[in-house]
Amino acid sequence: FSQGCPHHCPGCHIPESHALDGGYEVTAEKVLEEFKKNPLLKGITLSGGDPILQAGELVGICREVHAMGKDVMTYTGYTYEELQALAADRPAIRELLALTDLLIDGRFKQEERDLSLLFRGSRNQRVIDMNLTRENGKLTLAEKYL
Repeated sequence: FSQGCPHHCPGCHIPESHALDGGYEVTAEKVLEEFKKNPLLKGITLSGGDPILQAGELVGICREVHAMGKDVMTYTGYTYEELQALAADRPAIRELLALTDLLIDGRFKQEERDLSLLFRGSRNQRVIDMNLTRENGKLTLAEKYL
């Protein structure tokens, strides 16, 4: 989990993560040390808060996770389209997106809450296959999770 979220979605499952000055600091090395302790993990999930705010710090972790042959899943309240605009002048966001295999985008909307969905809390949120999106040159949803 990362700390800090600009979205403040009503009904958020972890509102304690919203404050930019909350939480506690942990090194990338410590995160990777804990990750490596469980060989059954298929990958790492970046959540928050909004991990996009910590993109620069997370890129190194994601590189290491990929070097181990594992996946990166990133949750964000930003939409894919908003991220593309942000990434235009923020290399860390661009690189984090390049290292993300599965992206769950969009703000949580209480009025669209649906507990039957895989990996998301509201119907407006999308599960995007970033590998296929890069390959196809257009946004591609991860069909098996819809």
